[in-house]
Formats: sequence, C-alpha cells, structure tokens
Amino acid sequence: MEKQIIETPAGKWLRRIWGALPSLFLTALIVVAVMLFGRIQSESKLLEEQKKAQMRQKQPDVNVVTLELAPAPIRDRINLPGITQPWVKLDVLTEVSGKVAKKAVEEGNSVRKGDVIAVFDSRDYQNAYNSLKASYQAASATLTRLEKLHEGQLATRSQLDDARAQSENYRSSMDTAELNLERCTLRAPISGLINRLYIDNGQFLDHADKVAEILQIEQIKVRVGIPESDVDAVRNLEDFNVKIDALNGKTFSAKKYFLSRTADTEARLYNLDLAVDNAGGEILPDMFARVEIVKKEVPEGLSLPLYSIITRNNETIVYVCKDNKSYSRKIVTGLQEGWRVEITQGLDAGEQVIVVGQRSVNDGQTVNVVRRLKNIEELVR
Repeated sequence: MEKQIIETPAGKWLRRIWGALPSLFLTALIVVAVMLFGRIQSESKLLEEQKKAQMRQKQPDVNVVTLELAPAPIRDRINLPGITQPWVKLDVLTEVSGKVAKKAVEEGNSVRKGDVIAVFDSRDYQNAYNSLKASYQAASATLTRLEKLHEGQLATRSQLDDARAQSENYRSSMDTAELNLERCTLRAPISGLINRLYIDNGQFLDHADKVAEILQIEQIKVRVGIPESDVDAVRNLEDFNVKIDALNGKTFSAKKYFLSRTADTEARLYNLDLAVDNAGGEILPDMFARVEIVKKEVPEGLSLPLYSIITRNNETIVYVCKDNKSYSRKIVTGLQEGWRVEITQGLDAGEQVIVVGQRSVNDGQTVNVVRRLKNIEELVR
C-alpha cells in the first residue's frame, strides 16, 4: 500500500503562491515598462519644447520690406509685331503704245488727281483721228443726201440703212481714235506721292507697261497678325496703340479698320488692319511696329510683384506683416501684367505684404521692417 501524504493548509497557500509567481512577475514587468515609456515620452516632449524655445531665442529677426496694398488699374494685354503699309498703293500703266515724249514728274513729287505724269508721241494717233474724222464727215454727208432722196422716193430704204450704219461705224472709230489721242497724255488717277518712276524720255512703251507707283500715306495702315486664341477679344475692340521703333519708340493712336474673316494659310494668323493718322508724314511704309492690345482691364485691382508670391504644398501664399510679425495668407491670383499679378481673393486694401525677405520668414515670426512702400512702382526705383 502506498503511503498517503496529508497536505497542511500552509502548504496549500505556499503552492498557490509559487504557481502564481510567474504571472505576477510578468504583470510587474508590464507596469514598469508602461511607466518608463510614459516618462520617456514626457521627457521627449519637454526636451523638444525646450529646444524650440532655445531656437526662438537664438533666431534673429529677419529684415523685410513691405508693400501697402492699394487699388490700381491692371490690364491683360498682349504686344504683337506689325508692318506699316500705305493706305493706297497704285501702279499707273500705259493705255496706248508709243514713245515717251515728255516725263512730267520725278520720284518723290506729290501729285493731285488729274496731274500730267507723262506725254507720249501722239502723231500716229492724231493722224488716225484725223482720217476717221474725215471719213465720218463724208459718211454723214452721204447719209444726209440719202435721207432727202428717200423722202422723195428716189432712194431705197436699204440704201438709207447702209449709209446710216456706215456713218455710225465711222463715228465709233473716230471716238476711239480721239480717246487714244487723249490717252497719249497720261494723268494721275489719284492724289498721292510718286514713289517710283519707271520711264525716261525717248523710251518706247507697249500697252499696259508700268509707268509709275503712287502712294497715299497721309493715312497709314498697320497690319498685324492676330492668333486664333485672341481673335474673340480683338473683335470687340476699336482703339489701339501703335509703337514705331524707327521713330524712337513714338506711340500713335490707331483705329480698327478691318479684321480678316479668314486666317493666313501659312502662319494661321488673322490679319488686323489699323488706321493711323499720318498727316505729318513721319511714318513710312514697311516700318516695323508694335501693336498693344488690351484684352481686359480691371480699373481698381489689387496687385503684387510676381516674385513676392510663394507656392508651397500646392497652395499659393504670401506673407503679411502685422505688429512686426509675419503671417501666411492663402491667395487667389487673376490677371498678370508684366511682373504684376492681380490678387482676387485673400487680401484687402491697406494690408502690408512682405515683398522682400518673404522666403526667409515663418508663420508667427518676428520681423524687422526696414522699409514700407506705398507704391508698387517704388520697387524698381
């Protein structure tokens, strides 16, 4: 028989404590670990705050320049090249063949409509006219006699009709000869300036040969090519400014004359013709011009220099200065004119915007304003 061991109460408690000892030890370790982690976190936050405070104490104030926002006009405009052209350019051609008997003008002369440009040898045309005139007179006399004979029933109706037809033919031929005789004196068809003269005394010219080139430049056309994307804006405009580089950059006022309805096949530009007064004769044809086209204008817009605007994390911001501290502000931009950008949202008139030193400041940082500008133009002075 096996001997039965009787366990005392004290032994039972000792065995239970011994069995629970591993669990108690693990729980104690967890509690200690949590306490240590919390303490480490607290000390890390404290150290970080102390570090930031030290950095703020050590960081010097940034020198900045501010601009006070004020309403001013801002325009969306483009500047396109153009070429000056005469208002009218006309080639004067001969209407008869013959030798130049007299050249009546020289290049550079001004002429009025009807002034003589050249006279051609008219002797052949004069002889032809005289001959046809005589034939016409004879035919007219014959017609008169036949009319009287026909009244007395001494001539037939057929003879009278033939005589009348012959008389009309001679008269038509005589009129043509007289017209050719007049054309031997070549006259200016319009008023203008003799820009080129292609003839000389004694030179023989055939029918439709070029004699002279006449220009009208008291008013000038400026032709400029308009891109397709700007046609709609230009269509509604009437007034333009034209700058002529060859005249020391002088600017002239221009009016819209004609906008082509079709584009140039090569450049894909729509030709816009502008009318410019040139009573003084300063502008010459084929001068290079710059045409300013204002597509849109905001009379009272707020604007900033382009370089004062910062893009961070897909946001457009600027820094404003208030009580010598910098604060970031989200903005929305609009028109751009040169280096100026319109601010449509995010800022109000009178606010001080940092335009120099803005990339060296942070939100809430103390700054040292070394200059306060009232006008955006002061930045380029």
